[in-house]
Amino acid sequence: MRDEHPLDTADHGATRRRALMLGAVGAASVISIRPALAQTNASVLTCEIPVPDAGRAGSAIAADGSVVPAGTAGSFPTTGKVFKGEQVKQALSGGQLPGTDYETSRAYTNYIRKLQSGTSGFTCFASLQMPRG
Repeated sequence: MRDEHPLDTADHGATRRRALMLGAVGAASVISIRPALAQTNASVLTCEIPVPDAGRAGSAIAADGSVVPAGTAGSFPTTGKVFKGEQVKQALSGGQLPGTDYETSRAYTNYIRKLQSGTSGFTCFASLQMPRG
């Protein structure tokens, strides 16, 4: 009687082939995903966030980021300015939005933080919050 090792069976060859095929698929995935992540990262930095969105054009932004009627005391007028994702990312990290003073930039970034699904610029803002690999 011959002592057979469990891995010396015909099934071992099939299992090994499957493992090699999965490894090949995994390697192809890594190769194809990395450029996609790089492209996604670049598009996040160039996406745009209008302040305020077009549906509320002509409104002003309060210090807390809420949208208020133009001329409201303590609010900041808007010009329909559109900020790039990179500019917003810098402002959210303690920088300042271009073309604004400190208080206006803070009010605008508060507005951006309050964006909700369905609002113009929300997808861009949500993308900025995603960790990048």
